[in-house]
Amino acid sequence: MVNNKDFTERIKKILEHHQLTASLFADKIGVQRSSISHILSGRNKPSLDFILKITSEFPEVDIYWLLNGKGVFPKIVEETSNNTSPLPLVDKNKVVHSESGSRRITKIVVFYEDGTFEEFNK
Repeated sequence: MVNNKDFTERIKKILEHHQLTASLFADKIGVQRSSISHILSGRNKPSLDFILKITSEFPEVDIYWLLNGKGVFPKIVEETSNNTSPLPLVDKNKVVHSESGSRRITKIVVFYEDGTFEEFNK
């Protein structure tokens, strides 16, 4: 269950971090200004749609941090660079395309946020 008082404090941290007023924040995430006012005052609780709009517009806001304070703000957002080599396209157990020359991929391990992983072997 989301603690409304703590949730509003986390919203205020986001506003402060981005130097936004409540009105500008509402415009940025695409909700009515009164919605922000009602949530910040504790009158209304946030909807799932409201939460998702925040995390979509601000990728550095971790949904777990926003909802229950666990985690960090701002979270580290990986940026893509034009200097990185393209990742190979994988079709289950075989590489479809790779620009790595003579090197061949023999194993790919995918790690998920929940701590599980999958291995794909040649």
